Amino acid sequence: MADSHQDATDVLDRILTLELARVTERAAVSAARLRGRGDEKAADQAAVDAMRRELNQLPIDGTVVIGEGERDEAPMLYIGEQVGTKDGPKVDIALDPLEGTTICAKNMPNSIAVIALAPAGGLLNAPDSYMDKIAIGPGYPEGTIDLDRPIQENLAAVAKAKGCEIKDVTVCVLDRPRHAKLIDEIRGTGASIFLIGDGDVAGIIYTTDPEETGIDLYVGIGGAPEGVLAAAALRCIGGQMQGRLVITRDEQVERAGRMGIDDIHRKYTLEEMAGGDVIFAATGVTTGNFLKGVKFGRNHITTHTVVMRSTTGTVRFIEAQHNQLEKFHLD
Repeated sequence: MADSHQDATDVLDRILTLELARVTERAAVSAARLRGRGDEKAADQAAVDAMRRELNQLPIDGTVVIGEGERDEAPMLYIGEQVGTKDGPKVDIALDPLEGTTICAKNMPNSIAVIALAPAGGLLNAPDSYMDKIAIGPGYPEGTIDLDRPIQENLAAVAKAKGCEIKDVTVCVLDRPRHAKLIDEIRGTGASIFLIGDGDVAGIIYTTDPEETGIDLYVGIGGAPEGVLAAAALRCIGGQMQGRLVITRDEQVERAGRMGIDDIHRKYTLEEMAGGDVIFAATGVTTGNFLKGVKFGRNHITTHTVVMRSTTGTVRFIEAQHNQLEKFHLD
């Protein structure tokens, strides 16, 4: 992991901020063409192909550290894949060309194309396993939340810091059988729950703007790769997050070891999951709480993208009208 205090060599060229938006725009448009068709694999593959093509045009020497599988699972953007023109900085890349494949296939809210980039060594090389997570947005005292505390204590701390009662706090949780006990405990405190079917990167990002999304806190077990992507977003936009790998099988332990993780029970901080100068971009595929979905007009395509950078704390929302439609056609 890179130290969160970066010197000049760790600061990425700000031109990459806009270039990264183009990467997620292309992936989102390709996936959006298959919204509601019921074919998750086809939508995911379309997003992968578009994202790979755009990444390979970027002036970077990039390595995918959070991807969609191993080398033998190509044509997915696999862990360890080298991308970019090689004429630029060495960077780590975390990506999900289509977060919420089921959501996209059913044309439901909150499917996005997402990517994060940091100097080499800046992103946690997390195995494709589960991760227990807790996250809140900016404006809270450091240490407000802790993964090792009971949910009741975390909710009380958030309510106190927010200046409200627990019943006025809303928690985002993935709707999974494994969370049945957690959901009961949250409801037992009087807090409200916002259940999501998929897309916990978006779920964690919701906490950064409670006035818009209505979400104060994210808790629960989701994918470890998605945890790193969400951490990258929080590094840019502000907030607190902790994560711990949930590894139950021997082969997962071995794989984590190969990826440089010796302590599978370690509690990771936000900075340990995403350090250095982080750039994050996400484009809506289907309209959701945070981003609008792709719109296909008669002679143009409209996309809605958020781009963030940790060094400056800048958050840009880009609503783009694309009139040269041929640029979205794969060669």
